[in-house]
Amino acid sequence: MTPVLGVSHSILGQPWHWRSLAADARDGFGADDLVTQLLLARGAERETLDQHRTPSIRAFMPDPSVFRDMDRAAVRLADAVQAGESVAVFGDYDVDGATSAALMILVLRDLGLEARPYIPDRLLEGYGPSGDALVRLAGEGASLIVTVDCGAQAFEALAMAHAHPVDVVVVDHHKCAAALPLAHALVNPNRLDEDEGAAHGHLAAVGVCFLLAAALLRTLEARGFFADRPKPNLIHHLDIVALGTVADVAQLRGLNRAFVAQGLKVMAQRRNVGLAALIEASRLTRAPTCSDLGFALGPRINAGGRVGRADLGVRLLTTRDPDEARGIAEELDRLNEERRLIEAGVQQAAELLANDRRRVVVVAGEGWHPGVIGIVAGRLKEKLGRPAIVIAIGEDGLGKGSGRSISGVDLGAAVLAAKEHGLLVAGGGHAMAAGLTIAADGIAAFADFLEERLAAGVDRAIGERALLVDAVLAPGGINPLLVESLDVGGPYGMGWPAPRIAAGPVRIIKADVVGNGHVRAVVAGDDGRSFKAVAFRAADTALGQALLAAAPHRRLWLAGRAKIDDWGSRPAAELHLEDAAWAN
Repeated sequence: MTPVLGVSHSILGQPWHWRSLAADARDGFGADDLVTQLLLARGAERETLDQHRTPSIRAFMPDPSVFRDMDRAAVRLADAVQAGESVAVFGDYDVDGATSAALMILVLRDLGLEARPYIPDRLLEGYGPSGDALVRLAGEGASLIVTVDCGAQAFEALAMAHAHPVDVVVVDHHKCAAALPLAHALVNPNRLDEDEGAAHGHLAAVGVCFLLAAALLRTLEARGFFADRPKPNLIHHLDIVALGTVADVAQLRGLNRAFVAQGLKVMAQRRNVGLAALIEASRLTRAPTCSDLGFALGPRINAGGRVGRADLGVRLLTTRDPDEARGIAEELDRLNEERRLIEAGVQQAAELLANDRRRVVVVAGEGWHPGVIGIVAGRLKEKLGRPAIVIAIGEDGLGKGSGRSISGVDLGAAVLAAKEHGLLVAGGGHAMAAGLTIAADGIAAFADFLEERLAAGVDRAIGERALLVDAVLAPGGINPLLVESLDVGGPYGMGWPAPRIAAGPVRIIKADVVGNGHVRAVVAGDDGRSFKAVAFRAADTALGQALLAAAPHRRLWLAGRAKIDDWGSRPAAELHLEDAAWAN
């Protein structure tokens, strides 16, 4: 494969390739308009281009009944609605868990049933349903418990609930074992016995909850439930679905793209009182974008479960009181700042312990806050280019771990295999992320297990790594009109990557370090046009050092994402850098 611009070894040590072979003009791809090129390069078929240009729920929504246990779950929920039963929704403390729980509560509220939320405390209870909590909910009157974003591996807890008895419907998306826990219904596209529904295994839990809500409304409609009352419009809750989908880093393909595209439109209307307050607390003065969901709103929801009270996110998303919403949003904003400080300390300690010889980085420390280990694992993964697991060891000798993987390496399956080999107390996840509980004296054996199981896959993924480029432009092409054109192919995210532009050649006019280790540069090209470029958290990397030390006469090719910088008197385009290469 011929490298883009002849870059076979960039400053970060990787070749630059076209995202798709078809993107090379030699194959006739250049005859298409820019958006068509972007869509085709991301796997869209030509006959589905119109669907992908304006992704709608109708175009991508499957029949919910194709999923195993979906109809059984919908019938049980419909029975509860019509009988006015006491229902509890057991969620998780992250954004996907909070939005999943909020969606179920809001839909049931629309149907006249006020469900009770239950979010476990990360520090005291850990991830997923515990038997004690389920039994306690049953003892307090709940006849039906719906677990969302958890439960697929809760064998003991669900067995205890069944013995009391209380019906439990599990709605999850995490990997399942061959055996399934005892539940009234278990809806999960990642069940090993799933058929047609397996094609939707990339859905976040909140997306699976949306499908269950659709099945519930259809079941009630068939019973004549809406003969004398309005049928709820699920579209009004797509803002919550979009937030959970993006924050859980779900692949933005098919239905997920429709969820996010349409959810952003709903969010711009600020229908949800809590989300409106969170947008205000995040100091967003415009309609939120997909990036805002992942980097502004999601982290604040997460902060409640990480370093605050676990139920704050669900309370915010389900409240009808603007004053309460404002208070919760302000508290989440404060907790998010606290989380940043805690995270920085754990990250510094974790980086010192990282073993450069390991293909899978496993670090552990006593006193680390378990609420930030997932974020730190993601930072390590980004910096080292390898899967990373960060474990916080508690006073009881148990470690709580969180891991993040790289494309092509299924970390969730490896963690599940480690659990089945008796190396973990608990564990599970999906391809790109996993969580676990482990005895401190078993960490070394666990790290060896991962190394043996994943080393070849990591080497293969690293060896195949290349920076994928969508277009090459002269510096003058980096302008607001370009950004507007690129946005048409969105929303972008995991599995539907934002367009990457290569621009140049340019000379560095000025470069300095700003903020938390970001490198900001003003560059100018041979065409006399200049623009700003920013390399985030790059001051101590090869890329950042090259930008800071570049001699005035040396020219570079820059690669990254074109974004709008609206801080000045008029919007300008800038490039968020991911790599650079010296030009001849």
